[in-house]
Formats: sequence, C-alpha cells, structure tokens
Amino acid sequence: MMGLGMMIGAGVFLGMGISIGRAGPGGLLLTFGLNGLLAMLTAMSFAELSSAIPKAGGVYNFARIAFGRGTSFLAGWMEWFASSVAGSMYALTFAIYTIRFFETIGWFNPIFAAMPGYPPEQIILFMEKVLAVATAMLFIYINFKGSSETGKIGAIITMGQIIFVITIGIFGIFAVIKDPSRMQNFVPFIPNGWSKILITMGFTYVAFEGYEVIAQAGDEAINPRKNLPKAMIYSVVIVTCIYILVAFATVVSVSAATPGVDKAPWMWIGQYNEKGFGEAVTKLMPFGNFILTLAVIFSSTSALNATIYSATRASYALGRDAMMPSFFAKIHKKNKTPYGALLATSVIILLVATALPTADVASSASIMFLFLFFLVNLCVIKIRRNMSDELQYGFMLPFFPIPPIAAIICQIVLAVWLIHMSLIAWIIAPIWIAVGLGTYFFYARKRATTADHEIQVIEEDIRHETDKYNVMVAVANPTNATKLIQGTYHICGAKDAQVELIHMVSLPDQMPLEDLGKFVTPAKEALMEVMLRLSAYFPINTTIRYCRNIARGIVSAVKEKKTNMLVLGWHGKPSTHIFNIGSTIDPIIEQAPCDVVVLKDCGGNKKFNKIIVPIAGGPNAAMAMEIASIVAEDNCKITVITIDNGRRQFDLEAFVKQTSEKLNLPTDTFETKTIKSKSAVLGILRTVKNYDLVVMGTTNKPLLSQLMRASLPEKIARRCNKSMIITKSGQGMSSWIKRWI
Repeated sequence: MMGLGMMIGAGVFLGMGISIGRAGPGGLLLTFGLNGLLAMLTAMSFAELSSAIPKAGGVYNFARIAFGRGTSFLAGWMEWFASSVAGSMYALTFAIYTIRFFETIGWFNPIFAAMPGYPPEQIILFMEKVLAVATAMLFIYINFKGSSETGKIGAIITMGQIIFVITIGIFGIFAVIKDPSRMQNFVPFIPNGWSKILITMGFTYVAFEGYEVIAQAGDEAINPRKNLPKAMIYSVVIVTCIYILVAFATVVSVSAATPGVDKAPWMWIGQYNEKGFGEAVTKLMPFGNFILTLAVIFSSTSALNATIYSATRASYALGRDAMMPSFFAKIHKKNKTPYGALLATSVIILLVATALPTADVASSASIMFLFLFFLVNLCVIKIRRNMSDELQYGFMLPFFPIPPIAAIICQIVLAVWLIHMSLIAWIIAPIWIAVGLGTYFFYARKRATTADHEIQVIEEDIRHETDKYNVMVAVANPTNATKLIQGTYHICGAKDAQVELIHMVSLPDQMPLEDLGKFVTPAKEALMEVMLRLSAYFPINTTIRYCRNIARGIVSAVKEKKTNMLVLGWHGKPSTHIFNIGSTIDPIIEQAPCDVVVLKDCGGNKKFNKIIVPIAGGPNAAMAMEIASIVAEDNCKITVITIDNGRRQFDLEAFVKQTSEKLNLPTDTFETKTIKSKSAVLGILRTVKNYDLVVMGTTNKPLLSQLMRASLPEKIARRCNKSMIITKSGQGMSSWIKRWI
C-alpha cells in the first residue's frame, strides 16, 4: 500500500495533461505503458537486492556493499534528495487541485474583490504554496508519530485513492460504450513523433518509483525477504494497469462536439498543462470536479506520506553509519522514529515546494530517480557476480543480466531527453551531486563506520615499490605456504618479479569484527615461512586482510595492487559438488583480471623432468606452455598433446611453433603428440601416467555455465594423482573490462 500510495499521485494529476499535450493521445498511453515495463526491470533489481539486504537505507545499502563507501554515500545522498523533492511535488499537487476546486465553486471571489490591486493568478499561486506547506507539515507530524501510524494512515488513504482513480477509468470505458465516436480522439495516434514520448516518459518516470519506498522498510517489515519483493512487483503491475486505464479515460473524456471544445480533444486537454487532467475529468463525469478533488486529496497525500518516510530513512542510514552528523541518527525515545533525519528532510521538502515551479519540481524528482535507479541496476549486477554466495536471497530476477542492462540503457536515454522538459532539473541535480561529493570527501570519508562486509587491511608491510612484474601469492596457512615456495621461486625468477604475499583472515560469522586480532598470529606465521625462503632473491611486500568472502578479498587486492600474476595453492578434491576446483579458487579464476596459476602438489623440492601439456588452443593453452617451460628442469622435454576424437581437427604443430616463437622459446623445447580417443578425459589420464607434472589451461567458460557440468581441467585434476598446474591467461578484452570497469 505504501508503494501504490507513492506512485498514484502526481503521475496522474500533473503528468496526464502535460504528456497528452506533448506526445498526443496514443503517446499518452505509450508513455505510461512503456514506463511500466521499464519500471518493472528496475523493480526486479530492487526486489532481488531488498530480499538479500533487507535493511533501512535502500539504495544506500546496496551501493555500499557493491561499490564501497564513496558510491554508497552518493546513493544515499541522491535518494534522500529525490524522495524529498518528490514529496514537495505531491504537496504541490494536492494544493493545486484543492485550490482549483475552491476557485471553481466561487469561494475566492470575495478575496479577489477585496484585493483589486493583485492579479487573481498571483493570489492563487500564493495560496497554493501556503496550502502545500501546511499539508507537508501535517504529514511530517504523522511520520514523527511512528512507522506504524505512518503505515496505517497511508493504507487507508491509498485505498481511497485507488477507488476514486479506478472510478474515473470506469467512467471513461462507459463513455466510449455510450459514444463510440470518441475513439476517433486517438487519431492521429502519435502526432508529434516518438521523440516526444521519450520526453514525457522521462517527465512522468517519478510516478513509477514507489517500489523504492518499500526497500526502506527492511528493518520494520515482517518476513522482509519474502514480502518486500512481492510488494514491489505487485505494486508496479497494479499501478501500470491503473495508469493506462486512466490515460484512456483522459483521451476519451471529451468529444469534438463537447461544448467549449474548440480544437482536437487531445490538444484542448493539453493546453491546460498540469491542470489538463482536471479539465478532462470535469467534462467526463457528473460531479467530476468534486470526485477529482477527492481523488487528488487521497492520492497526493498518500504519496506525500510515503516519500517523507522514504527520504527520512535514507538520511537516517547516512547518520547511522556516521557519514552524516550524529543528529541524523537520533531516535525519538517514545515514538522510535529518526526525528533528526525527519527534520532535515522537512527543510528540503518545504524549501523546494515554495521555491520552484511545479514542472521543474517534477522533472528534478524524475532525473534524480533515473540516476538512482541507474546505480541500482549496476549494483544488482555487481553483487550477484561477486557476492551471491555470501547472501541469502528471497528472490532472484530472471534472465540475468538482461533486465538490469536493458534498464540502464533506457534510463540513460530518458535522463538525456529530459533536458527538453526542464533545463533547471539538469542544473539542480548536478549541483546536489557536487555538494554530496564535497560532503563525502571533506566529512564522511574519514568518519564512516566499518561494515561487516567491507574489506579491511589488518596489517600491511610495503617495503618495495618498483615497476617490476608483480606476482601476488595467496598464502592460506603454513602448510600451504611451503607447497607454494618452489613454484613461486621459478615463476618470479623467470619474470624478474616483485612478490606480494597476501593472507586473508577467515572470521566465523558469529564472531564480531573486534576479534580479528586473534587470527593475525597464524597469518604472520604463514607469511614468514614464505618470506624466509624468498626474501633473499626477490623484493617482497606483505598484507593481511579480512573479508567475509576470501575470493572477493583476493580479487579486490589483485585490482588494487595492479597484479600481473596471481599464484594460488589447491589442496585437492573440493568438498562440494557445486564448485569445480574449489569454492574459493573458482570465483578467483573467473573474476581476477590477471594471469592466474594454481599449484597442486608442487612443493617438497620436487624436480620435474617429464612434463605434459594437454591443449586445444587459445590463450590459456599458450600460458600453460610458458609455465611448463619455466618450472621444467634443464634438458627437460615438454610433451604437448591434443586429443583427436574424430570430430574436431586441431593443427597442433602450427600452434606449438607459433607459441614458441611468441614466447621466445627454442622450438626443440617441445615435442608434440596427437592422442586418438573418443573421451578427452580418459585419453589424457592414460597418457599422463608416465609424467611428473601436468600443466593445463583452464576453461574460458564462465563459472555459472560450469555448475551443472565440470570443465575438462577440473575432471583431470580430480582424478589425476600427479602434480598439476592449472593456468588462466589475464590477457584480452575480458580482463581489461574486469580491471577497469
């Protein structure tokens, strides 16, 4: 009900008249229909994130988990302003239509007569502003009384608004049944072209953002993982149907023969701009003016109630995490409401309502929500990709990642096109964002509290900063460390590298972050084991970090340190069938934007005199040949094999020759063999029995595509009792995108 209450407001009463005048009769229907589809794409992103992160703060929380403190502060800052501006718009909508009703029935005639020196338009405008302020203050007080009161009053008002708005739509249907000629009002269907529809979509997009307020109720809702997604999706479906029904009623509300209609019906309605819907309803139904006024009272006040709630929770979240002064996080002892955040929100609502024209208020709200929802769609992609195994989802959007990508493209187009509706909106929004950036860098950045999902640097020793090839070695424990030393020594020697040793501290979920210090000693022992062996040969830096997800922590460090190669150890068979090589290593292999080398049983001063490299082409195969040549003993012959299963022909000789030349390796380093076998796995396993070491490139298929079916290197690794190295090349466009975007 809060979602519906926030949506069904100015989108109908301000947007209908302006949209039909710009886009025509068919453009009006398409404006709300297409916006409904676009809203559903983003609503599904909200639903997924809210089910996984049900907490007051909405987009602020999503952005903090996805992109960190800076982006999250900006998200909360924009969300606070967007909801506050939307509240101003709803207060103005209520005032405009209520004053219009009083003017129509003649209540203001004595006032006009008593003030002959003032034009009636100025008197009306002044009274609209006064009533808007009074209405806003009333609902600010209701929100101060508590979320339960806010929800109950909002539900009652929303039921009233739905009844009245649907009544208007039903009258439109009966008008067509009684007079079918009104369907001619849709001719021409799109008189001003599709570009005008883009403008009106951007202008009315604010009318579909009610699902955002639902995300704010995570701390106060019952069973939020289930109920928040359902509420979001249902509200978008319901409100889109209502909007299309009311848009239809608006178009057919008058006919060319209606007294006073001196031009095409849609043009006659459009000439009244934000008051056009009111003029249409007055002609459509008996007591239309009275019913319209009641509908506005219910719709605009329910939306105002919801936006105040949403804006308050967004700013409260900033104060709760110390990104804004503690005043924003103050909770009233009796009402349990964040009264500090509510007061700050009230100031914005009242200032905007009194200072800006109505169309610019609506456009400013729309553009801020477009920016905000653009960020939400980025968040759902980032979080699903990097943290899905850390979160408990109650809903996951289908056909991922197509819906959020489609929404991002559409939102960019609508935001750009909105400049044709309001230049002021494109001035106000960047100014507010710039102020937010300044607030973050000069206040919030150093004061923000640490969240349990964030990556923390516990201890770091940076002794060397060189331009050398950077090899990062992930050390899990002292036993793991000894198995990594030999392979790391050979690789770093060949690359003349600098070494970055990293240990990720694993903290049980039930333990607080304050206990991290207890886990540092084993980490230091593991790092010291490697340092003692390698520090005489290579410059070494060390870092000990915490992240709730070890894979995410390592990938983050790889990007931060601009690592060229990551070396990992693998203990053997995975403990779960869900992941192929391992629950930590799999995501690293897929996400790390650098070369990756996984060592299995390569320690203990083993000497590799007979090495086999199974390949089928590609960059990972070339890297496998390079690593094999690095770890091989002198005079070792490396055998490169491929499997001939009778279906695919691969020119092994040409590939080995080309790769050898590219790597500046002697051609006689490698010998080639083609193994005939219907099964690649069995063919390779039979062949490797006579070798000391197997080196293979990993698959290029994404992790999700491997969940149901293990890759070839993984099948070999599980069943092979020989030492093994698995490689992944970090070259190419895919790694560039991962590194920079």
